Amino acid sequence: MSRINTNVESLIARRAISINNDSLNEALERLSSGLRINSGKDDPAGLIASETLRSSIRAIDTAIDNANRADTIVAVAEGGLQEVSSLLLQLENLIDQSSNEAGLTPQEITANQLQIDAILQSIDRLAEATAFGDKKLLNGSLAFTSSGINVDQPTGATVDHLDKVQINAAKIPSGGFRNVVINVVQRSELAIVSAVGAGTGGTIDDATTLQVRGNYGSEVLSFASGTSAANIAAAINASKELTGVSATVSAAGGTPAVVFQSTTYGQDAFVSVSVLENVSAFVTQPAETRDEGVDGTVTVNGANAIVRGLDASVRAGSLSMDMTLSPSFGGTTGGTSNFQILGGGAVFSISPTASLSGQETIGINEVAAAKLGDSGVGFLSTLGSGLGNDLASRHFATAQRIVRTAINQIASLRGRLGAFQKNTLQTTVNSLEVARENVTAAESAIRDADFAVETSNLTRAQILVSSSTSVLQLANAQPQNALALLGG
Repeated sequence: MSRINTNVESLIARRAISINNDSLNEALERLSSGLRINSGKDDPAGLIASETLRSSIRAIDTAIDNANRADTIVAVAEGGLQEVSSLLLQLENLIDQSSNEAGLTPQEITANQLQIDAILQSIDRLAEATAFGDKKLLNGSLAFTSSGINVDQPTGATVDHLDKVQINAAKIPSGGFRNVVINVVQRSELAIVSAVGAGTGGTIDDATTLQVRGNYGSEVLSFASGTSAANIAAAINASKELTGVSATVSAAGGTPAVVFQSTTYGQDAFVSVSVLENVSAFVTQPAETRDEGVDGTVTVNGANAIVRGLDASVRAGSLSMDMTLSPSFGGTTGGTSNFQILGGGAVFSISPTASLSGQETIGINEVAAAKLGDSGVGFLSTLGSGLGNDLASRHFATAQRIVRTAINQIASLRGRLGAFQKNTLQTTVNSLEVARENVTAAESAIRDADFAVETSNLTRAQILVSSSTSVLQLANAQPQNALALLGG
């Protein structure tokens, strides 16, 4: 080295020691933070990918929390319904007890009615009191809202198209509505048996005995010779609560005929008329005739509904509902009706993506006594003192059917909530937890430091810093050799 103004070797050593110090600091930073990427300069592309994955992880975590919260809310509602179900079973017991009139004193009947009144009040109280925080769950606030039900669109006249509509789930765009179009492709039919008396004007020409059977039970009726079709029909109608069979008089063929028909529609309904004595009393009635109803065909928004008599259900991804068609609508082929679902229901966002497809909804209708039952058999509230089906009215068969209808409605709602918990919420949580594991692993592979690698890098950087420091010391000492040329 013969130059002293510029020490190139020293510059090289200084550059090397700076690089090695940077490597040492980088290794120390990664080991102290546990991250391979601590700033954008460490790996720009990796940082972008990592932040995207971190966003996904946060969204998945929130979706899991939302699903767990939804499960808790549904569990609270189901708990209230469980108690309502217990009260309904007590109602069934009281009505069955009270129907044993000869075995109870008037005081016991009165006591039973007091219990029934208390049970109805308790059901109403549970409907109002079951809540999650300030959110009431069984008072109808989580039911769907609709508009235009039972409106005949071609004429604009109000008609009874639907006796009952229960919307279980519906996905509705924000600020929009969902249109529901119902078409009766093929009508549901009653079970019908027709009989014409062999006597003058459709009367029976000999004393006879009939056994009439239907969905509710059977009744044996005896008629004297000459009984008219109208009187036979009146006797049948007097027993329809026992048999499930009503009767009308038809003179379509010129001679009055007794038309026996089921009180319900569909293939579960039947009418059986047996002539137990003097078959010749009727012209068209053999010894025994049985007929069954027919389930119709109904479409909802173009999809085939599950039809049972006048009851129709649809189970689609964006719409689930149960409805009861009126006899005039469901019993006529070619009928059309539509309405709009405006909103409501319990809406839960259980997907990492905040969108309509990531939402799940469930409708919880009001379970107060005035809402349990239906317009066909009656409502639970009519069992209260002084009302149409209290114990004093002695309408025990009707009261029992009302209670059983209510029991089925509560059981159906509980089953729906349970299916929502098990098949929607729990499966979603399980799926999201697996997704969280995989996304977290992917994010870790990009961003987290590998301690084995970083420890090796630290050792290497320490050695290089030490060696480059020694080299710099030697490089700085080399210009001293130039003094030898001066004879120093």
